[in-house]
Amino acid sequence: MRIADVLRTKGDTVTTVRPSATVGDVIARLAETNYGALPVVDNGQLVGIVSERDVVRRLYQHGPALLELSVTKIMTVNVVTCSPTDSAVDLARIMTERRIRHLPVVVDDQLRGIVSIGDLVKARIDSLEEEREQLHSYIAG
Repeated sequence: MRIADVLRTKGDTVTTVRPSATVGDVIARLAETNYGALPVVDNGQLVGIVSERDVVRRLYQHGPALLELSVTKIMTVNVVTCSPTDSAVDLARIMTERRIRHLPVVVDDQLRGIVSIGDLVKARIDSLEEEREQLHSYIAG
């Protein structure tokens, strides 16, 4: 299964934030959408990603003043990305090894989607269930 298959099921709509957003804005957006991370996009280019984990870790360092800081102060800038042709199984392994929960999907330097470890687990379970049904059908039929 490829990432394109995951996006076909999940959808390719991505909620993003701009580099000018404050951490307070990011927290509000994360809460509204119930997402765990948001890509930071400037003029269509992915420039970073900010996660709940980034917020919590910096809150410990900065206290309430964190809410007024720019997202650029806490975002991850060396973003691990993937492409639609990448294998979902391979990426699940990479995400687990690197302790990454979200991977932006990029094509020709343009953000085309985002997948979470949960999306990949769901896709794998769905694939195994389909395989099980086919085997059951084969044996019974």
